[in-house]
Amino acid sequence: VESIFHEKQEGSLCPVELSSIAHQLDEEERMRMVDGGVTSEDYGTFLLQPSGNMDDSGFFSIQVISNALKVWGLELICSTVEYQRLRIDTVNEKSFICNYKEHWFTVRKLGNQCFNLNSLLMSPEFISDTYLALFLFLNSEISSTQIFENK
Repeated sequence: VESIFHEKQEGSLCPVELSSIAHQLDEEERMRMVDGGVTSEDYGTFLLQPSGNMDDSGFFSIQVISNALKVWGLELICSTVEYQRLRIDTVNEKSFICNYKEHWFTVRKLGNQCFNLNSLLMSPEFISDTYLALFLFLNSEISSTQIFENK
C-alpha cells in the first residue's frame, strides 16, 4: 500500500491557483454578459452579484475544480447524469471528489483499499468495497458528487 498523505484542515484555505481559475471564469462570464449589452438590466444585475465561482469562505464551484483537474488530464464525470449511463462500478474507480455542505473532499483507492481523505477528519478513514457506493451516496450531495478518471 502506498503511504497515505493526510493533512488536517486548518480554516477554509485552498490553493491560490484555484482563486486564479475562479477569477478567470468570472471574467469569461462577464465577457459573455457584455455580449448582451452593458446597459441591459441583466448585465447590471450580474455585476451586483458575488462570484458564483468562489466565495469568502474558500469554497470553489465545480467549474473551478473541473478546470483545475484538466491540468493533469483528468475529467470529471457527474454521478447523477453520466455515472449510471456509463455503468461505472465504484469498486473499479481510483478516486472520487465529493462535495458535502460546500466542503470538497476526496475518496481515493490506495493499493486495493479505499480511504476517505476528508481534511476535516483527524486521519484517513478506511472504506470497504462493500460500503463504498453507500458511503458516496450518504456523504455527498448527489448532484455534485464527482468521479474523475484519466481521459
